Amino acid sequence: MRDPDKPQQIIDAAVRVFARKGYYNARVSDIAKEAGIAAGTIYLYFRTKDDILVTLFREKMTEFVGTVRKAIADEPDAVAKLRRLIHLHFELLEGRPELAEVVQVEQRQGQKFFRGASAHEISSYFALIGSVLEEGVAEGRLRPTLPVKIATKTLFGAMDQMATSWVLGKRGYQLADTADAVADIFLQGVAVR
Repeated sequence: MRDPDKPQQIIDAAVRVFARKGYYNARVSDIAKEAGIAAGTIYLYFRTKDDILVTLFREKMTEFVGTVRKAIADEPDAVAKLRRLIHLHFELLEGRPELAEVVQVEQRQGQKFFRGASAHEISSYFALIGSVLEEGVAEGRLRPTLPVKIATKTLFGAMDQMATSWVLGKRGYQLADTADAVADIFLQGVAVR
């Protein structure tokens, strides 16, 4: 009989192991040991180590997008929503440094990840950012000719690069402290003048 809590236990253990050893150096047996279960038990819930990584990303990204969507809903306008979104992006990663390590570094090395294993989750985050940008255009706060798809990827790229630099720099500063500067630079390019 399967334990409904076991997959989460395995995923949480995998985050710690992948962050510590790196995805390619980690073995399923390392994850099992970290989770306090027999190695064979993992295969009751996940087919492969790749399956663990993809499930981890899907689950965490879905949770992340839901948290951000809820948190920005009460902001008064699109500019405030963008600022809050950027802050949350950095705060949530900074609050979970092991997960940040896995998402920003380890996961990008997997071919399956980039070939669509997590395309839906990335698309949902892009859709959220894009909807806020469209709202800003409709409010007259952002340029009416703003290419929303390009602006969405530009903002995501800036946040992603800041987070990756923070992780690779061994977190020598507060990532959330960069949010205002990133927001200011981005908004200078897209705001109505």
